[in-house]
Amino acid sequence: MKPTLILINPWIYDFAAYDMWSKPLGLLYVAGFLRECGFDIQVVDCMDVHATGMKEFSSQAHPVRRLYGTGKFWRKEIPKPAPLAHINRTYSRYGIAKQLFIQKLLKIEDPSAILVTSLMTYWYPGVREAINLAKETYPGLPVILGGAYARLCKEHAVMSSCADCVVSEGTIHDQGPLLEALKQFGIYAPKGCHSVDGTPWPAFDLLRKLDYICIATSTGCPYRCHYCGSRFLNPTFTQRKPSEVIEEIRYWNEKFGIKDFAFYDDALLVDSGSHIKIVLNGLMESGLSLRFHTPNALHVREISQEIAGLLYRSGFRTIRLGLETADIGLHNDLDRKVSDGEFERAVRNLTNAGFDSRDIGSYILMGLPGQSVESVVNTLNFVADTGTSPYLAEYSPLPHTPLWQKAIACSNYDIAAEPLFHNNSLLPCWDEEKRLQVQELKRIVREIRTAC
Repeated sequence: MKPTLILINPWIYDFAAYDMWSKPLGLLYVAGFLRECGFDIQVVDCMDVHATGMKEFSSQAHPVRRLYGTGKFWRKEIPKPAPLAHINRTYSRYGIAKQLFIQKLLKIEDPSAILVTSLMTYWYPGVREAINLAKETYPGLPVILGGAYARLCKEHAVMSSCADCVVSEGTIHDQGPLLEALKQFGIYAPKGCHSVDGTPWPAFDLLRKLDYICIATSTGCPYRCHYCGSRFLNPTFTQRKPSEVIEEIRYWNEKFGIKDFAFYDDALLVDSGSHIKIVLNGLMESGLSLRFHTPNALHVREISQEIAGLLYRSGFRTIRLGLETADIGLHNDLDRKVSDGEFERAVRNLTNAGFDSRDIGSYILMGLPGQSVESVVNTLNFVADTGTSPYLAEYSPLPHTPLWQKAIACSNYDIAAEPLFHNNSLLPCWDEEKRLQVQELKRIVREIRTAC
């Protein structure tokens, strides 16, 4: 009989959360790999908006679903953790009811271990809650924690998560550290890890209902943005074979009828001639009717007229650009990924290709250490002049990034000791005077979008 492993995607504990093509892609890659190793894999997704049985535990209406599979999560207001008690906002647990979570666990027969993933560092209360409930349900069963929080804040995770083992190494292409962790508890891959050829696709088929699929055509990023943790989490930039990406997208479309695909790449358009151009041309030749989305943003430098035309013809619907700031001097300090005139050229190429400027969104970072409110206003005005829609992205300080020490120095919060203070809603690297002007910044954003 195959050993059974339970893989858990825990709740989000936060002031706000929205399903903008949000799936635990790393966990699903782990599920696909372990299944190939011979394990029986059971996924419990606390963020399942389509979970059956919620009516028994919640009086809420079903979360509203919107265009292209996005929408709201189930939500229950809960008390704020002590470090966040001073924040005058509602704090919630996003996801299914705890009673339903326990029911799902109890339906799984004779599990050998429980694996829990983690995403944002400041979401760890949901991780800890899932681990504690899993341990109460299956006393003595080993619980292994992995994911971004476990890697970025290993010491905190070891001390605070209640997991029996914290895996802080490995990538989707290297699951050796996870297999070693399982061996600590006497759990071995039935087929052996050497039987796995390449990196199996993420096991989206283990989720109950699919509105969309998340695709990663690469891991890592060649850029070294000072505010981003990609380089630490995936030190090497690697791109998959275009034929493999085409095959995976075709599979999900033909087998499950999926039309919406969200690219999770940090650098989708890099080396486009040998990568994404081949992928998109191949998909167009197949005659499939697909819609593509870019929640992680595209690098404007890579959007030539040819690429813009290809994006339009192949079915891209949600275009997000990584502008961050219109201050070129600040770019030179932070990322060096946008030079003078490149953003305007990218927008012009996209609109010439057929995109409506209202469908082009630009991410603007707010709350950076040393950043002025005036700088954000200037960037908003710059975006307004291009006719595109601005999206404010609050900066969250991350350990192991080049900006981390500067963030520690300028924050009034103890971000080094408490990951809850990484929460971007706090704008932890801005002082109170700047935070008081955020509502005005949001008003400007609404005004620009209305005018588009």
